This record gives sequence, structure tokens and C-alpha cells, in this order.
Amino acid sequence: MTLLKRHHFFLLTAMTFSSLGIQAQSDKKEEMITTKPFGDSERHWYGIKDKSNLIDPVPNQPRYEDSDYTKIADNMILFQRANGGWPKNYDMRAILTPEQVKKVSDSKYILHTTFDNETTYTHVYYLAQVYTATQMDKYKEACIKGIQYILDAQYANGGWPQYFPLEKKYSRHITFNDGAYMGIMNLLDKIVNNNSNFSFLDDKMKSKVKAAYDKGLDCILNMQIKDKGQLTAWCQQHDEETLAPAWARKFEPPSICNGESVDIVLFLMIIKNPDERIIQSIQSAVKWFADSRIYNTRVESFEITPTESQYKKIKRDVRVVVDSTAAPIWTRYYELGTERPLFCDRDSEFLYSLAEVSLERRSGYAWYTNSPQKVLDKYPVWQKKYAPNNDVLKP
Repeated sequence: MTLLKRHHFFLLTAMTFSSLGIQAQSDKKEEMITTKPFGDSERHWYGIKDKSNLIDPVPNQPRYEDSDYTKIADNMILFQRANGGWPKNYDMRAILTPEQVKKVSDSKYILHTTFDNETTYTHVYYLAQVYTATQMDKYKEACIKGIQYILDAQYANGGWPQYFPLEKKYSRHITFNDGAYMGIMNLLDKIVNNNSNFSFLDDKMKSKVKAAYDKGLDCILNMQIKDKGQLTAWCQQHDEETLAPAWARKFEPPSICNGESVDIVLFLMIIKNPDERIIQSIQSAVKWFADSRIYNTRVESFEITPTESQYKKIKRDVRVVVDSTAAPIWTRYYELGTERPLFCDRDSEFLYSLAEVSLERRSGYAWYTNSPQKVLDKYPVWQKKYAPNNDVLKP
């Protein structure tokens, strides 16, 4: 890249959001085009053997630098399927061998495309940034194709499945797990709020995106769980027809799921001039987070004699200990109806302590979380602005 082009790149990529994260950023902050949002997929590709992979990494697979953004974007176009979506769990920075390139190229019409593991919506935003920096039409075209895929995948009720075209079992459900739904909503929010990287979109496409955004927001509010007569939070996945909490994997039960609910509430809290329904939704979720806090509890990890399981070698275990100095903590799941902390295993049996969970699942899943504290920390400023006469955290 010439010095002039590099300078032009920095000018164009300034004044944008810094990532696909929840927190809104000032347009005055500079931003580099980064592959950080693709870290989950990269870790899966290199760290987990999956028989369904089109290609596997070769030993010491070479990788592009983050600054090689056009080459990385070319990889994204290579991996993009005919329907506009992407498969998950590949490294967009990988310098592919000729054999790998051919296998990926030959997969264009395998429509196993998804939003799981931060897939598709991250590709769309990256391509928008690269087009803004280069003005090369191939990146704009791939980006628009990805946006259209997101619009096509949306259910009539406003939700999104984990995979589209629809597949069998739980992937058909509306999916908050691993940030899928809120990743899409944050991308659409950028377009709706005129992020400069999407200035190339015409009014017709922007109108379609606004309609999808509004439906998506309405669906979020419709899915908020009412338990014991009170609005609480959300489940990881909701039935695509009834919107009720639904099973995902065998150890992910229908429940009030604090882990995934945090990103939903943080998203709602950045909406300017929220209406009464949004305000009520936030207030109810904040109250739920406050009421479901667990005190005097700490989760610690410790080394064990390496143990082989069906899925991996286990070198560490976890346990819950009493600690009067520990900050408040939450379990990932709370049982519907009783609101008890809930755990589960691969046999789908409900359990009520971490110690009852098998070693493989106990050590291989995030059963506790401190993420709701992010919402409680942000609440006072939001409450004073939008609900000054109703502080739900006030004793």
C-alpha cells in the first residue's frame, strides 16, 4: 500500500464504531479494521477436530497480518456461500494452500450457513469497512449479499434461527446463545443509525434493514420471560413459533438464562428515547438481576490428574467454595417456576449444584457468570435519564 493510500485508509476508517460490541462508541474515535471478532471461529478451527469441516488447518498454517485486510476480505468472499451467508469455524486470516482454496471454492452451493460463533454478521461488517477503505466493488457486492442473507433468514415474527436455510433440531430455534441474535441486531443498529461504513447502501436497502431491525426489537420484547407473574430475563433459545423458552443442547435447558440476557439488556439500554415498553423491559430485567444475585460464593479451578473423556483430555476441575469476601455472582440458568439455580448434564437431567454435574461438563462449560454486574453498574445513569421516578434497585 502506498503512503497516500494508507493515509486515505486511516481517514476513511476513522469515525466508526470500534467493533460489533454492545456498547455504542463515539464516531470521533479512530478504528482499525480488525479480525478480533473472528477469534471464536479461529479457536474452533485450530482447537477442535470437526469431521464436518471442509478443510482442516495444515501444520503451522501461515496467516495474514491484520493489516492485510484486502487479502483477508478476499478470503471472506471465497468462503461466502451462494446464499450470501458463511459457514462457521474457519480462520479468515489463514493463507490457504491451493488444495484448500479449491475445496472451499467448490463448496459455494453447500448452504450450511449460520450466525453461530460470531459468523456472518461479523463478515458483513468487515467487508463494509474494507469497501469504505478501498472503494473496490467486489467488497460492496459481497457485503450487500450478506445483508440480504440476514434479511432472508429472519422469521416473520422478527427472530433469527441459528442456521439458515433451516435445519433440524434446536438450530431452528430463535437463538441468543453465543451472541447470535444480538450480533445481528448490533449490525443492523449500525446501518439504522447511519454508521459511515454503510453509506454506500441505497435507500431501499436501508428501509428493508430498518423494518428488520424494528421486527427484531419487537421480538426481543415479546420473548422476555414472565415468571411468577413478573417479567424477568430471556432464555438462550426460544421456540420459533410460540416464543417460549426452549431446549438447545442436552445440557442447555429451558430456563431464565442470565448469561445471554446481559447483552440483550445492554443493547436495550443504548436505545435513545426508549418507549414505555422498552423502559419496562429494562427495569424488569435489572430487578431480576438484582434479585437473583448469589452471595458468599466463589468458583475456583484446580489441577487434577489428566483424565480422558469422550470429547477431550481434562486437566482441571472446578468447585464452588464459600467466600464471604466474594463479589456477587450468578448461575447461568435459573429454573422456570422455582427460580432456583439450575445445572444440567448431557442426559438432560435437572441438577441443583455444580458438584452433581459430570466432570466433563462441570469443567467444560461456564455455569456461573458475573456479567449481570455490567448491567447493574450502568443502570444508575440510565435510570436517572429515562426512569427518574422509579429506581428498581432502591430498597
